[in-house]
Amino acid sequence: MQDLMVTLVQTSLYWQDKQANLVHFNKLIKAVTETDLIILPEMFNTGFSMEAKLLAEEMKGETVTWMKQLAFEKNAAILGSLIIKENESYYNRLVSAGPDGGLITYDKRHLFRMADEHLTYSGGLKTILLNIRGWKIKPFICYDLRFPVWSRNKYVKSIGWDYDLAIYVANWPAARAHAWKTLAVARAIENQSYVISLNRIGQDGKGYAYSGDSQVINSYGESLLHLDESEYVKTVTLSMEALNKHRSDFPVGMDMDEFNIE
Repeated sequence: MQDLMVTLVQTSLYWQDKQANLVHFNKLIKAVTETDLIILPEMFNTGFSMEAKLLAEEMKGETVTWMKQLAFEKNAAILGSLIIKENESYYNRLVSAGPDGGLITYDKRHLFRMADEHLTYSGGLKTILLNIRGWKIKPFICYDLRFPVWSRNKYVKSIGWDYDLAIYVANWPAARAHAWKTLAVARAIENQSYVISLNRIGQDGKGYAYSGDSQVINSYGESLLHLDESEYVKTVTLSMEALNKHRSDFPVGMDMDEFNIE
């Protein structure tokens, strides 16, 4: 199986200004010439806002249309989360747009109650699994990182692991940067998979600072890329051969406890 090229876009966000954010992301991504997947932060077009009624779009709205067009132009999948209204409810929804025009969505399961996110948005009920260039990829959003059962990578002897790469897109404040960095490493080790944790930088409209600290971590828990608090557009190549070798040499999946998530 071929390697996977993934592009991380770590940047500041214009507070509740969709147009400014889309223009900014266009400029940043313009120079990307070859990649399989482009990752944007949580609520990349607004910042982490509880102004759902003001900022929400529908799935046929401007931002999702922009994502579909960008995926087509770059011949790569693009994913990030935004505020979506559906059936009179609001969701912090991760959208994955493929170069073929297809869309797959995941609604954030764990809503950050310390910011009243649970009072504003409806929580998701299930995870999703993306298949990009033969890689099985499971995306999550920010606070999900703290809950290992939700991130569980199942191993079935006849078919192998559930996923090869977990992605967490976030607006994770600098005040809790240690937890952000540590939990990402833990998720990689316990699930014997790659983990990409993508955060924003800068300061939002409520005065919260963000230090970036985006990471690409291999299945050993080793950092392949760690970004500081500056703006970056970085492309990394993930090796399936290296992942399969680790899983073959050290088959911890065969000894994992059995349980179902309900």
